[in-house]
Amino acid sequence: AMRLLAGVLAAQNFDSVLIGDESLSQRPMNRIVGPLREMGARIETEEDGRPPLRISGTSGLHGMHYDSPIASAQVKSCLLLAGLYANGQTTVAEPLTSRDHTEKMLPAFGVDLVGNCGVAGGSQLRGTVIRVPSDISSAAFFMVAAAIVPGSDLLLKQVGINQTRDGIIHVLQAMQVDLVVENRRAFGQEEVADIRVRHSPAVQGTDIPETIVPSLIDELPVIFALAAVADGTTRLRGAAELRVKESDRLAVMAQGLANLGVALTEYDDGMDVVGGRVNGGTVDGAGDHRCAMSFCILGQVASGEVGVDGCENIDTSYPGFVKDLARLGGVIRSTAV
Repeated sequence: AMRLLAGVLAAQNFDSVLIGDESLSQRPMNRIVGPLREMGARIETEEDGRPPLRISGTSGLHGMHYDSPIASAQVKSCLLLAGLYANGQTTVAEPLTSRDHTEKMLPAFGVDLVGNCGVAGGSQLRGTVIRVPSDISSAAFFMVAAAIVPGSDLLLKQVGINQTRDGIIHVLQAMQVDLVVENRRAFGQEEVADIRVRHSPAVQGTDIPETIVPSLIDELPVIFALAAVADGTTRLRGAAELRVKESDRLAVMAQGLANLGVALTEYDDGMDVVGGRVNGGTVDGAGDHRCAMSFCILGQVASGEVGVDGCENIDTSYPGFVKDLARLGGVIRSTAV
């Protein structure tokens, strides 16, 4: 939200300050501040480009073409939103295609795109009705749970399967998970489907192609959990972006898996996970919702109880996670006071 709002506020004639919590205050913002400044925005940050963002009012931005060094939907969307207010056209190119929800959404509000990823300044928005699919990032935890817990047969309905977000489906199928995508259909600007996953006793390790990493970046923590119980080694590279999420997700998942007896090798941009037996133990979710939920899923098949510290931020993306996991037969209890 901070990165997207910065694009809108950078074009206004009033001052703004965007402040985050402890986790957000560690997130790198230079990736949007740099190109916004090139468009004429006036933004100050803390050391190393960290929040708060202090945005000074401006008389106007100018459009630009930006070759993004990273595949980031947040960077792309920030600049497109700023470009709505700029003079001239604003276009963005990426090394790999990141999620494209903004490019799908803007035409629904009456904006004509320039090329595949661009807008013209002065575009007028109109109100419309938006249908929001079920989130595949949240569904991912139960896709993995159904694959690894004996006796499972789970149908997840109306899940968004946008082609820039469906990498986890391809990875799970490559790992020999019994997963079927059914009833594909249009849902507003997006495509949805029902996803059926059954217990898969012969899950295999796999090499995850770097080209699809942007399409499953948020699902990688739970994929690491699946890799921990798969036969063979799962290898990932090209995912350095995981180090600047709500936590350093590579480090948090590597340390947690190691605490549970999983053999692995951590790299600057990825990890090799050797599947096998998962022991009980205590892990630190580091206040990161996706890491914490991933360890909760892995705890369903560990040889002993898994205690997960730092779960308070699960509500960031999935307030009903604990109740839903218990309702589906998961063994989980909260010790929160």
